[in-house]
Amino acid sequence: MIPSLIRDNQIVAVNCFVCKTIVSTGRDSKNKVHHLYMSTEHFIQTKKELESLITLTLEEKTWFDSVPGDSLPLRISHYYASLIDIDDINDPIRRQVVPLLNELKNLEQESNDPLCEAQHSHTSRLIHRYPNRVALLVSDYCATYCRHCFRRRFTAKEDAVIGQVELEKVGDYIEGDRNIKEMLLTGGDPLMVSNNRLSSIISFIREKRPDIVLRLCTRAIVTYPSRITLELIDMLKKYSTSPIYIMTQFNHPKEITQESIQAASLFADNGFPVMNQTVLLRGVNDDESVLEELMNTLLSIKVKPYYLFQGDMVEGTSHLRVPIQRTIEIERELRSRLSGLAMPSVAVDLPLGGGKVPLHEPYYKGETESKTHIFISLDGREIEYIDP
Repeated sequence: MIPSLIRDNQIVAVNCFVCKTIVSTGRDSKNKVHHLYMSTEHFIQTKKELESLITLTLEEKTWFDSVPGDSLPLRISHYYASLIDIDDINDPIRRQVVPLLNELKNLEQESNDPLCEAQHSHTSRLIHRYPNRVALLVSDYCATYCRHCFRRRFTAKEDAVIGQVELEKVGDYIEGDRNIKEMLLTGGDPLMVSNNRLSSIISFIREKRPDIVLRLCTRAIVTYPSRITLELIDMLKKYSTSPIYIMTQFNHPKEITQESIQAASLFADNGFPVMNQTVLLRGVNDDESVLEELMNTLLSIKVKPYYLFQGDMVEGTSHLRVPIQRTIEIERELRSRLSGLAMPSVAVDLPLGGGKVPLHEPYYKGETESKTHIFISLDGREIEYIDP
C-alpha cells in the first residue's frame, strides 16, 4: 500500500503510476490484451482503505453496506484523496468522490442513459449524436470515479480498452462519413490507456481521417496529474496533421494545485489547447464566488473555461443536481463578474438526446409546474427537465 500521512488536516500520499496488463473477456478478447496505467495499490477502492484516511459518516458507511453490484464502484487516486480536508464532511473534493446513500435513490424521471447515447451508437463504443462529430469510448476506466458520472452505465464495467476489430469498424464508419469533422476520445478516461496503445489507436484514426479534429477528454489532469508526462506529449505530437484539443474538468478551486497546473501546462506549452468543462454540483460549486475564483484561476493557468454544465438527469445523482432557476441566477451573476474570456457557456445537455442548449430563449421556455422546465431541443422537440 502507498504510504500516507496526515499534514495540516490533509491526507498526504506518495503518488505514482505503473503499467498493468489487463486482459478483457469481451467478444474481441483475442485482440484485447492492453496496458493500462492502473494499479490497485495506487487507488482507494474499498471501505477499509477509505476508512484508513477519513472517518466516514453514517450515510457514507451505509452506501457500502447497501450498494448493489451494478453500481458505480469506489475508486479515488491517492493524489486526489490528498486534497480532502479530513475535518470537513462537506469538503468539495469529498462530495465529488465519496459515495452517499442518496446514490441508491433513483427518481422516476432519471435514467441510466439520459442522453440516449445507446440509441445513437453505431458500435458498442462509437456514439454519433451530432451530424459533425462522434464520441469514441476508448476505455471504461478512470483514475477516480466521480459520483456525478453521467456514463455510469459504461464506466467501470471492466471491458478494458477498445479492441482492434471494433476499432476497424469505427475507422470504416468515419472514413465513409465526411460530414464528421471532430472525434471525442473519451470513456472512461482515454489516458488510463498506455502510451503505446493510445498511440496505435490515434495512428489508426489518423490513417483513416488525417483531417479530423480530435478532442482528448480526460480528468487525469485534475485527479491523476502524474499521468501527464513528456513521453505522453511526445507521442501526441506525432499526430499533428490536424489539432488535438484537451478537454478536462476542474470543478472547484481546490483542484488547482501545483501538480495539476504542471500537468495542464505540459499540454498548453506544447501546442495542445486545454478547455475546461465544469459540472455544476450542489454542495460543491453552486456558489458564485467559488465559480468566479475557479474561472479566473483557470484562465491564469492557460485553461479556457468552456462549459458550465447543468447536471444530467442520470440515476443516483439527484442529490448533486442544482435547480434550473438557481443555475440561471448563477449565470446572471457570473456575467456581471467575469470577462468574456473567463465566462463559460452555461448549458444543459437535454434528456432524450435533445442536445446541448443554453438556459435562455429561444431554447428555454420556462417552468410549467413545480420542478418541471420546458426546453426546445436542437431538433425542435419539446423536452422536459425536472429538478430533483
